[in-house]
Amino acid sequence: MSILEAIIIAVVEGLTEFLPVSSTGHMIITQALLGIESTPFVKAFTVIIQFGAILSVVLLYWKRFFRLNPVIIFDKSAVTGMGFVQKGWIFLKRFLHKFDFYWKLFIAVVPAGVLGLIFGDQIDSLLENVLVVSVMLVAGGIVMLFVDTWFNRPVENQSISWQRALKIGFFQCIAMIPGVSRSMATIVGGMSTRLDRKNAAEFSFFLAVPTMAAAAGYKLYQLIKDPASAAMLQENIGVLIIGNVVAFVVAIIAIRFFIDFLTRHGFKAFGWYRIIVGVLLIVLLLSGTVSNVA
Repeated sequence: MSILEAIIIAVVEGLTEFLPVSSTGHMIITQALLGIESTPFVKAFTVIIQFGAILSVVLLYWKRFFRLNPVIIFDKSAVTGMGFVQKGWIFLKRFLHKFDFYWKLFIAVVPAGVLGLIFGDQIDSLLENVLVVSVMLVAGGIVMLFVDTWFNRPVENQSISWQRALKIGFFQCIAMIPGVSRSMATIVGGMSTRLDRKNAAEFSFFLAVPTMAAAAGYKLYQLIKDPASAAMLQENIGVLIIGNVVAFVVAIIAIRFFIDFLTRHGFKAFGWYRIIVGVLLIVLLLSGTVSNVA
């Protein structure tokens, strides 16, 4: 992979990671159009540059991302004479309240983490299938056309409960299929719990941090533990750094655009975009212009 190819893929990652259009799908399409061979390093590159994208979320939302809830103050006289179990429960409630934000993220990331460990090889095999990406782009696009109609009654309470977090986490599992879009799945999941578009999108951004960090970290670990892959990684460290920096800068721009556009116009434009790209890609596949294997 040349530096120019790395920059192009990183731009695609930064632009699409937080939009409901499937960043993985677009990187697979880009890779196919550029004729980049799907080597172990290229596969790892498309995952590891997500570090740069998630750092953009941490930067833009750092006040909320690192904010802890105040400690719940209990009347000491109320716990006098309580047993060990009761006191332990009170301590646990205080702990969960203080780290409530991170606790909800943990709940939401567990379903995808478990399924990722169980079906990792199957998921990796799908990452090379351009036809799967094309079909899922179209299917997801159709869903996007009706999302605003299906979930147009947000409730007044927009806080993230553990039930909401868990439901969004299960929706995120759908995004393991290339072309679905993690952002789309989690935003739709959030809106299905009657969050409004803005809050559903922002929780999707927050959830991306542990989810993508875990995926990128695991891929990096797999590379490092194998001597041959570790040597390959060392040889291409400059390409990885450039890719992450580009993804970071572009993702900041994309997030700012997306929140404003989504609040004003909803999802239909993204739905039509997905359908057009998916249909075009299917036509290119049928004509033999693009190979089905990335």
